[in-house]
Amino acid sequence: MRHYLILSICAAAAIATFSASPAHATGAITCKAGPESGWKPRAELEAKLKKEGWQIRKSKVDGGCYEVYGTTPEGQRVEAYFHPVSLEKLYVAQRGKVLFRKKGY
Repeated sequence: MRHYLILSICAAAAIATFSASPAHATGAITCKAGPESGWKPRAELEAKLKKEGWQIRKSKVDGGCYEVYGTTPEGQRVEAYFHPVSLEKLYVAQRGKVLFRKKGY
């Protein structure tokens, strides 16, 4: 009976913890860019960055933004976020050190 009580308390605590915390993106910032149907294609961002001299290792959607892992024209390996409608650079970090953050993000 005692084990059942302890398990019940632990289960209730876990449920309360996970149900009380809101879902967040895993990234550093979030974009309020509207529905994905209004976004520019991720391939367009990648082509733009390559033209500017970036080397792209990976890109994905995170927090409503385009997140890019790559190397800048200056040779810095970074994680960068771009607005999916304007393709504007919003945030760039290197190993947790913020190199650039657009005001408001």
